Amino acid sequence: MRKTPYVVAFVATVLVIVFNILSIRRVDWIVAKARSDILRTTITTSYGLNKVCELTLTRVPGRDKNDEIVYRDYECRPFPSRSKDGCEEENSGFCATWTGAGYVDYLATGFSAITPLVILFGVSTHPRRRRIWRALAGMTMLQSLTGVIAFAMITDAYTREQYPGFRHAELGKAYIFHTLSWILSFLVSVGIALTGYAAEKGQAWAAGTRGYLPIG
Repeated sequence: MRKTPYVVAFVATVLVIVFNILSIRRVDWIVAKARSDILRTTITTSYGLNKVCELTLTRVPGRDKNDEIVYRDYECRPFPSRSKDGCEEENSGFCATWTGAGYVDYLATGFSAITPLVILFGVSTHPRRRRIWRALAGMTMLQSLTGVIAFAMITDAYTREQYPGFRHAELGKAYIFHTLSWILSFLVSVGIALTGYAAEKGQAWAAGTRGYLPIG
């Protein structure tokens, strides 16, 4: 199998790692905004996999018409919390789903971190390039499946408004990064599998000049 598909897969898997890390570290999977014109206050609540942050902006008119004073308060706390989020009572199902999705996403990130190492090991020699594509396709597909599971759990909790704070909320950038990660991983898996299969069949575009000749 040619080196080019492995190089493309390596770059793509590095992007998958970046997307996964961004989605885990960011606290804007789901974002809800509340505004009070009377109090001139906007409260933005951002939900992450393991914490929730609340940004409060209060704008007070200044002496001039075009001047204003802005008061800013930013606080974060663990999420979901047993006491504050009702994890032991009415929201127990949601808390289990959200926490489980976080664990699954961490697992997907672990798989994505191993994949580039598999590629570097596989391209070191020609015989390995002929065999390693199966392991690579399986690893990237496993990462994609775990990402889809986390995606489904988060999406279900959001669409069904399992948590009161999700009402009138929107999906944030972390959700988008996570979605891109498992889609890209799936495309890498399919691409490597098709190329590896074609190489074993002796097709030059996949196998290169050193075709896969059967042992007679």
